[in-house]
Amino acid sequence: MRLDPVGRLLKLPPAVAGRVRVTRAIPVRMRDGAILRADHYAPTLDAEIPTVLVRTPYGRGAPVSVLCRAVAQRGFNVLIQSCRGTGDSGGAFEPLLQEREDGLDTLDWLRCQQWYDGRLLTYGPSYVGFVQWALAAEAGDELKAMATIVTASDFGPPTYAGGAFSLDTVLTWSALLEAQRGPRLDNAVELLRGQPRLQRGLARVPMAEADRITTGTEIEFYQRWLAEADPASPYWTQRGHAHRLPHVTAPVLMIGGWHDIFLPWQLADYTALRAAGQQPYLTIGPWNHGSAALFQQSAAEAVAWFRAHTGGPESIRERPVRVHVGGADGWHELADWPPPKSQPQQWYLEQGARLTPEPGAEGAVLDSFVYDPKDPTPALGGPRLVGKIAGRRDNRPLEARPDVLTFTSAPLTEPLDVVGPVRADIRVRATSPARQGSARTPSSYFDVFVRLCEVDEQGRSWNICDGLARAASNHDPDDPVRVELWPTAHRFAAGRSVRVQISGGAHPRFSRNPGTGAAFGHELELRPVRQEILAPSSITLPLVG
Repeated sequence: MRLDPVGRLLKLPPAVAGRVRVTRAIPVRMRDGAILRADHYAPTLDAEIPTVLVRTPYGRGAPVSVLCRAVAQRGFNVLIQSCRGTGDSGGAFEPLLQEREDGLDTLDWLRCQQWYDGRLLTYGPSYVGFVQWALAAEAGDELKAMATIVTASDFGPPTYAGGAFSLDTVLTWSALLEAQRGPRLDNAVELLRGQPRLQRGLARVPMAEADRITTGTEIEFYQRWLAEADPASPYWTQRGHAHRLPHVTAPVLMIGGWHDIFLPWQLADYTALRAAGQQPYLTIGPWNHGSAALFQQSAAEAVAWFRAHTGGPESIRERPVRVHVGGADGWHELADWPPPKSQPQQWYLEQGARLTPEPGAEGAVLDSFVYDPKDPTPALGGPRLVGKIAGRRDNRPLEARPDVLTFTSAPLTEPLDVVGPVRADIRVRATSPARQGSARTPSSYFDVFVRLCEVDEQGRSWNICDGLARAASNHDPDDPVRVELWPTAHRFAAGRSVRVQISGGAHPRFSRNPGTGAAFGHELELRPVRQEILAPSSITLPLVG
């Protein structure tokens, strides 16, 4: 019996082929003449077998090559292709732009291969998941199943989450792509030193200079994304695929994480498929974008999903939605998302830093703070691109800052199960210093960051979910700022408290608000803004059970 450490590590079904033949750097011609390179993993089986297509901008070496071999041993052809302008593929890489055409051209090429039996499967996380959506609607009946992991069909809305610029995600990803082209030794040293160039870039004002500080060169798409601040603009519509979702008929498996950067938009894709009459399957675990456990779980679920849809012995679970409930430390299966039986309940921010289910006096000033963009409120944990700084953290160091407010409930007398979308409605009166004196003037240039936390018996404050909203340019203090938090599934145990945290930002996850109304990349002046939180302000929790 052959050893199969990768299969055991990833909890894959038993291998059906011991040997896998690998053909590397196969040229695949696109319609414009560009040659994209691909590797083919072919198991030694005397049978027609389906093909898993993986298109990636991150190279074809380890660890993805190890995964491709392990999947091939389970009875699949695997074709992994470097996206245009990445690795050894020709052409220029402009993120998002040509993935539809290149994906469909690759499918045309597959149809000419003797080993392709007409059954296509697609797999991959993040950008590798985005490229699946690029070809899904037009692949027709050949596309037998998809496994989309921590991704979305449109990257425009996540780039401007809450109306801010997702600086940490975009600049960190830009640095990653640039590092793939640079000297390996230099990149290794930069990583070992904690990426000081990236840290300087994230702190740079204005943001238009951050790419040069980080990589030593101007990155065209980074500059364009600063300028194209409307996710509904033709620029983003041309590069997104949300409008194609109603035409996708293949069975879709979606795997996400409660602390993943794409989760709200992945769930929007789920909702769009449901509205079109489809039944996608959804798994959400206690993961962030780079979790090792996510890698293992997604590989195991994807292989089982593919085998179930191509004649394998696996069966599909009865309920389509499976979520991990934090605090309860267990998995729950649901008929749909959001849970059909969840009941929204408002909890109100009150004077004395209290959080209660009952509203207090309207118009009262609950508390105030000054947000200073020269010393922006930092991001701590939560949904971040880099796994080692993401996820649950003890928020006490953050909550000790004078620009962070907290409102906390009494200890719970019984468990509180919160499962579904979370939102906050915060009334804010904002003012900033006048230019020629100490008097303050009303301001519409501010952000509201809201975080839901659980306070344990030792007083530690653990983040559950959060979100940010940029105030409208004509902000009226009588109109609450609506903040859509990341959805969640969490049990607040008896004896613990519910806490709502309010601040003016979470830098660099969200770009700092300069307090002037300046466009992204043009933050030449940074002005502090005082925020008074007024009653009634509330958070709405979806309660179940």
